[in-house]
Amino acid sequence: MLQSIEGVYRNGNIQLSELPSDVSESRVIVTFLEPKQAPIQKQIMRFGMFSGNKQSTENDFKITEFHGDTEDGLDWS
Repeated sequence: MLQSIEGVYRNGNIQLSELPSDVSESRVIVTFLEPKQAPIQKQIMRFGMFSGNKQSTENDFKITEFHGDTEDGLDWS
């Protein structure tokens, strides 16, 4: 006799909403219905999270610009 029982597939496991009656072991067929959209992972950083009352200026970017490391022996010109 065939039985259908609802369940949820999550992280490689199937969780049944109820136990099948009179079945201790059986072959199964799993059919996936209407997959839910995976939640969007939270980003560690997001745009503007470090902004405050003081905004960066063009001069701030010039100060932090990388001009090479004089001690690494490479030609950065």
